[in-house]
Amino acid sequence: MNNGIVTNWSESQPKPPFATISICLLCLFALLLYSGVSPVMQQAMIDLGGVHPSTLAMTLKQPVGEWWNLSALSVFTSIFIHASWLHLLGNLVYLWVFGMPVEQRLGPFGLCMVFLLGGALANVMVALRVAQLDTPIIGASGAISAVVGAYLGLFPRRRIGMFLPLGLYLQFARVPALLVIGSWFTLQLLYTVFGPINAAVAWWTHVAGFALGLSITLLTKALAQIKR
Repeated sequence: MNNGIVTNWSESQPKPPFATISICLLCLFALLLYSGVSPVMQQAMIDLGGVHPSTLAMTLKQPVGEWWNLSALSVFTSIFIHASWLHLLGNLVYLWVFGMPVEQRLGPFGLCMVFLLGGALANVMVALRVAQLDTPIIGASGAISAVVGAYLGLFPRRRIGMFLPLGLYLQFARVPALLVIGSWFTLQLLYTVFGPINAAVAWWTHVAGFALGLSITLLTKALAQIKR
């Protein structure tokens, strides 16, 4: 209120989404680096930075003190490596839509924790479920799924603007986030259970990341309620 006039502006404007922007830039830089080297170097980049489920599974069987090696570090480095612009842009669209609201609520550090931990633990889940796979896994799909899960945990009653096909036209509508994300999660679960082995790898990262992101935010909200 200012001189008797009520405005809709809050006293503190939302801060720029520095964490969301930084993650996008890191992924873009990694793909530019990947695109600018020879095919041999590209394969070496994937082999070194990607997660090898079979190798990681063997590492996890060792004592905890022996986990800290290159295969363990790859659960983080693989998140930022993409082999195509289509793969990257698809992930960044989801990060931009869901990551900014999560960052506004949890802060830059909170978003980074959800993104990194969710992505890393999703890769660990793949190694545990498909331990015989030797093909390296790259991409931020598990981390993005964790951000989507965090969004649902933080804003279960929000509506998401979407263009829905109605005949030959597109109709803009606001659909409950619970319905949109719930349908997406159900599709991932079906592909995980009934899909082929190569599809199961991708879907396991989605399902695991989503569940971990949702769990992190629900735990955070529960701890906040206890403190109150």
